[in-house]
Amino acid sequence: MDPIFLQQMINGLTLGSVYGLIAIGYTMVYGIIGMINFAHGDVYMISAYLAAISLALLSFFGLHSFPLLILGTLVFTIVVTSFYGFVIERIAYKPLRNSTRLAPLISAIGISLILQNYTQISQGARQQGVPTLLEGAWRVEMGDSFIQITYTKIFILLAAFTGMAFLTYIIKFTKLGRMCRATQQDRKMASILGINTDRVISYVFIIGAAMAALAGVLITMNYGTFDFYAGFIIGIKAFTAAVLGGIGSLPGAMLGGLVLGVAESQFSGMINSDYKDVFSFGLLVVILIFRPQGLLGRPLVTKV
Repeated sequence: MDPIFLQQMINGLTLGSVYGLIAIGYTMVYGIIGMINFAHGDVYMISAYLAAISLALLSFFGLHSFPLLILGTLVFTIVVTSFYGFVIERIAYKPLRNSTRLAPLISAIGISLILQNYTQISQGARQQGVPTLLEGAWRVEMGDSFIQITYTKIFILLAAFTGMAFLTYIIKFTKLGRMCRATQQDRKMASILGINTDRVISYVFIIGAAMAALAGVLITMNYGTFDFYAGFIIGIKAFTAAVLGGIGSLPGAMLGGLVLGVAESQFSGMINSDYKDVFSFGLLVVILIFRPQGLLGRPLVTKV
């Protein structure tokens, strides 16, 4: 098999797993309240800065062991980013829950701009970076060529799929998951049956922000650079992944992220990296033409 194809497959799975983590936030919010959180990409951007701040603080206090360093960074970033998700729900969504569908959309865009400008003012407009935390790579010889996967990418794949598996367990087998599924199916009936749907919605925003935080730490480890505008393009890509897989479907968000990541990576390696975004969104258009509900989404049924 072509080494370039295999190498780009590895790169695509790494990128796609991160897209899937961020897409989970979009699809869970849409599944519960039927609205898109357009501030979600900037929540990811905030998590990238928090990861860098955490790494700097832990290193300053003499902690250089990779397991402890990454564990401390993950805990700090997930906790603080989850708080951002909670605050966004309380400020931008809860007061407008019974208003027109357009009002929360505009409010979320406003929160997105606030987060971008707040970060630009507090952290500066210049691109920021972190050092490589995990050196080394695993190589496989293939004739005159070879494929390579860095230890960082191996860690990213393991962490991303562990996060997805853990969230799947929560949604399928825990009381919180049952409440989320009941609220998604019929919020009014769930409330009648004693479920605090307002609290469930807050939990969904917190979970989505936590997944974005995990993605922020992993992407920061992989690329090492970011800026205050980083959330825009990757947020759009993750939203594309959510729609691609079927908006509202948790497995669809994961699958959509992987499909988008692999397709984008293969196009970059085999054809031209300058037009990878055009190809990604073109793929979305083609799939939605032939399957409007996405790969794993269910067709909308009108009740009469």
